[in-house]
Amino acid sequence: MAKPIIYQLLPRLFTNYCEKPVPNGTIMQNGSGKLNSITPAILKEIKKLGATHVWYTGVIEHAHDSDYTFYGIPRDNPHVVKGHAGSPYAITDYYDIDPDLAEDVPGRMGEFEALVKRTHDAGLKMIIDFVPNHVARQYRSDAKPRGIRDLGDGDNTDMFFTPSNNFFYITRQQFTPIGVDLGSGSDAYVEFPAKASGDDCYTAFPGINNWYDTIKLNYGVDPWNGNRCFDPTPATWFKMLHILRYWAAKGIDGFRCDMVHMVPLEFWQWAIPNVRKRYPNIKFIAEIYDVKPYRPYIEAGFDYLYDKVNLYDTLYGIECNNVSAAKLTSCWQTVEGIAPNMLNFLENHDELRYASRFYAGDAKKVTPALVVSAMFNTGPMMIYAGQELGEKAEGIAGYSGDDGRTTIFDYWTIPTLQRWLNRGHCDGQLTPDEQALRDLYARVLKLCNKEKAVSEGQFFDLMYVNYSNPALDPHRQYAFMRHAGNTLLLIAVNFDDAAADLEINVPQLAFDMWDMAPGKYRATDLLTGEVAQKQLSPETQFKTSVPGHGAVIWRINHKNMPKTENESVS
Repeated sequence: MAKPIIYQLLPRLFTNYCEKPVPNGTIMQNGSGKLNSITPAILKEIKKLGATHVWYTGVIEHAHDSDYTFYGIPRDNPHVVKGHAGSPYAITDYYDIDPDLAEDVPGRMGEFEALVKRTHDAGLKMIIDFVPNHVARQYRSDAKPRGIRDLGDGDNTDMFFTPSNNFFYITRQQFTPIGVDLGSGSDAYVEFPAKASGDDCYTAFPGINNWYDTIKLNYGVDPWNGNRCFDPTPATWFKMLHILRYWAAKGIDGFRCDMVHMVPLEFWQWAIPNVRKRYPNIKFIAEIYDVKPYRPYIEAGFDYLYDKVNLYDTLYGIECNNVSAAKLTSCWQTVEGIAPNMLNFLENHDELRYASRFYAGDAKKVTPALVVSAMFNTGPMMIYAGQELGEKAEGIAGYSGDDGRTTIFDYWTIPTLQRWLNRGHCDGQLTPDEQALRDLYARVLKLCNKEKAVSEGQFFDLMYVNYSNPALDPHRQYAFMRHAGNTLLLIAVNFDDAAADLEINVPQLAFDMWDMAPGKYRATDLLTGEVAQKQLSPETQFKTSVPGHGAVIWRINHKNMPKTENESVS
């Protein structure tokens, strides 16, 4: 079974070839990437990197201050839009494609459907966002199918909560976010009564750091007393189920579901099986930031969960906060039994760029974290467009400021990608370091599915027999094995600046589990191609050198007869 390798890209940024974007620039100044610009040639290059899936982020229509009234699309009030381009998670129409991404605005859905076909023709599967927790403050659908009622249509605005409402209303109070200019006169944004904001802010006065650009959806849970009013089934549930089925019918392969833990578990237990009655192969990926509900959300039907607060945070801590590499042992223990459901990553649109000065500051340091993330379990690995080139997200694009993240709120470009893509030719000049980094990513990501020990095999942590080993520093080095069939991968990573000569203990238990005979074997380091004769025995330590901020992946076919002491390896 293939291990999913997901390539995340924001079409608005990905193929925006504006050479000199202006900070805080409008779409007229800076332009926008288009769905049609994601060509077969580009998709071929993404697949060559090792990807199996593409997650197209921000394709559903969301709030922005661009003017499409000529096409019958109402304009959003800019005072409740973050940045000129707006957040891809402030949805204004669940049934439409964002017009910023279209070359032919009236034909935007056709352009999306053509992208679905191109993606599949390239041998890739397609993921889009499902944003269940909140919508833009001015949500309205002009593309909804006949017979579908809009969110909020028919709500009793005199009640803070009733399970038949789609929103929560702060009765008799006007929306007045603190520190946000809502304009004046005919330009002002007026909302009365105020609605609760998307980050569970149940007042009329969210702060500037709240999700004031969004409105919280009501799934039948009273926020004041916690009462769960699910009988009869709330109206919001049916509306969101219809949206899921609408996009599944377009031929997509999966949904990345935003902030799933902010929506009642009972909704997912009901909705996911109902979608799969018609679309049995559709995948559901959960963005989740709490380890405790991991298992319940998997039981509800999610295929994969973000392992953010477990593995991602630990790897960040090792690189930036002097956390011991030994902490990685607790990471697999935390998800033991559900490891195949964990989705690992080093970057995404919410997180810091690895090469930014706020994280590692140097893309060449990524190897140990990349190898661990990609090979720790059989679940998906995700990378974020530009990560494979060492994108640093430097400078101020606009609303997001200079924070080591690629903006999602502005019309902008990604410099490394712009050079590499070269307006769709995919032949741009990369620096030697950028080319070496892309080659590294391709090598590691391809190994994930080339080696069954990674995509299907068993995991074995070697640290319990190496914590007191003077030839391995558990605070800066980590060693583990993966195994399938006759193939053993012995993997060691080094988070230290200096190279390390390691002597790794391999316990008798591993030999018993996998029916391995002690002896000398021909071994190949899958990262460098080096071939060497290696002693594999519970009595003799496995010796290997690991570069600073490097890794080794030694592959051994242990069913081959062990080499004798005098036999050389050619």
